[in-house]
Amino acid sequence: MKLSNQVYDILKYVVLIALPAIITFVNIVGVQLGYDMTTTIVIMTAFNALLGTLIGISSVKYNKENE
Repeated sequence: MKLSNQVYDILKYVVLIALPAIITFVNIVGVQLGYDMTTTIVIMTAFNALLGTLIGISSVKYNKENE
């Protein structure tokens, strides 16, 4: 799958900045409110890792095509 530069930049921002901030916020607020956040945080972190991997694969493919 080939991503446009705009889509790549948006996904990279979401994966590197937005999702980790959201995960941290949900974890801290959830714990303070007395919720067991383990399952939610694990799922969100796994989703973030999946997106990061897909973006990394896309970046490697792009770099190989443009050598």
